[in-house]
Formats: sequence, structure tokens, C-alpha cells
Amino acid sequence: MTTLIVNGSPRAIDVDADTPILWALRDTLGLTGTKFGCGAALCGACTVHLDGQAIRSCVTPVSAAEGKTITTIEAATGGADRVGKAVHAAWVKHDVAQCGYCQSGQIMSAIAFLKTLPRGKQPTVAEIESAMTGNICRCGTYARIRAAVADAARTLA
Repeated sequence: MTTLIVNGSPRAIDVDADTPILWALRDTLGLTGTKFGCGAALCGACTVHLDGQAIRSCVTPVSAAEGKTITTIEAATGGADRVGKAVHAAWVKHDVAQCGYCQSGQIMSAIAFLKTLPRGKQPTVAEIESAMTGNICRCGTYARIRAAVADAARTLA
């Protein structure tokens, strides 16, 4: 039995220590907002936060999360998190999602990036592109994603 702190709550799960966090979240805890994309940490669809850092949950074992906090898309854009709220509002404003499959990973990467910026700093296009590298969007909404991240940064300034 392993206890993980997921979205602020301790959750006891009975999985092998080498089970990827993705499958513990989806299959054991029923948190299906985090998506399976490639299974090799190449597409970003499975991005969650582990102690505030964006990680690829499809290749990160449950054992790596013991004693740490996992935040999923289900908790990242609601509640009191002002960065998550700003990103969510910008995503809606810029109509970012098309098919939507990659969006939870895109949003989680954007939130992690914006939380690293000094308050009031406006990221450059190159900084946004660098932060979002590794998040693939089959629909090609990259221009809208960049605009939404920049807009969220302005809102947070």
C-alpha cells in the first residue's frame, strides 16, 4: 500500500512501486483528466505537477511521488490558485482547445512555467516556446497557446 498526496488529499493505493503515476491516477483513483498520449514522455499529454514541477506521469513511477504532492488538471485551474485561474481564463478567451486531447498537459505546463516567472515579468515568445516545448498539439493551436500563456502572464502582473 502506498499513500500519495493527490490534489491536497492523502490517497492510499495498492499498486506496484514501479507503476507509472499516470495509471495510478487514471485507473486507481479515477482522475481521468490526465491523458495518455505516447507513453514515452514525448508528447506532454500526461503532464502533472510533482511538488510544483511539471513532470511526465507516463514514465514517472509511483515510488518517485512518495512524500510529495501531485497536482492534476482536476485541481490546477480551480480553487484559490490564481495562476491556474488566469491560465484557464486565457485558454477560454483565446479559444485554444480544438480537439482538446492535449489541453490538460498544455495547461499544466503553462501553469508550471508561469509560476517560475518573477511577479510582473512578461515572458518573451521565445521563453513561452521553450517552456511549452515537448507539448504536442495535433490540431496545431500553437499560436493560440502562446497567446493564452502571454495573456495569463499579463493578467498575473
